[in-house]
Amino acid sequence: MKAEYTDVRQHILDQGKAIITRKGFAGVGLNEILTAADVPKGSFYHYFKSKELFGEALLDDYVAQYLVHMDGLLEQADKLAAPCLMAYWDSWFSDATASPDSCNCRCLVVKLSSEVADMSEPMRVALRDGTDHIIARLALAIERGAADDSLPAVADAADAAQLAQTLYQLWLGAAMLTKLRREPSALNSAWHATLDLLQLAPAMYPLRG
Repeated sequence: MKAEYTDVRQHILDQGKAIITRKGFAGVGLNEILTAADVPKGSFYHYFKSKELFGEALLDDYVAQYLVHMDGLLEQADKLAAPCLMAYWDSWFSDATASPDSCNCRCLVVKLSSEVADMSEPMRVALRDGTDHIIARLALAIERGAADDSLPAVADAADAAQLAQTLYQLWLGAAMLTKLRREPSALNSAWHATLDLLQLAPAMYPLRG
């Protein structure tokens, strides 16, 4: 290697994620990942016995980092749960509309779900479990909103769980349409639908302009 990395495995994952987020999983060859990471093939196989296992590890790493990102937005000690939740949804705009050709790690579910579901059972399960964790985080945030009265429309934990699943599905679909259209109208619609579902006043949460 031309450079030394304190964590070679993580470095390979980071470099691979950047490429795969742009091109998809099947469209990226092992040599492209090795070149980007500047590591020999032996180093890759030391950590990952196959490209499929690399993909599974990539998705697990993505979810772990994404949950940290979510916690930073949803668990702000000086804010009620409702504005924290809307700050999380607001972050989807930056991720989906930065430019027509860019997409950061939060788009990886959008990028890979359809592709890997039929290609790799371990990767499908990794994505399924990952999205379950994301929805569970959202449900906890909604429950906190019921407890601090910033989301008084939420009746109980079962209501929170159902809302969390509905909202995530709504925004995931909107993100997919945004990739197709390359403009944010689907996300704008998701924002307004979210306010309706949570019974929040639009004047309190204006759409970013």
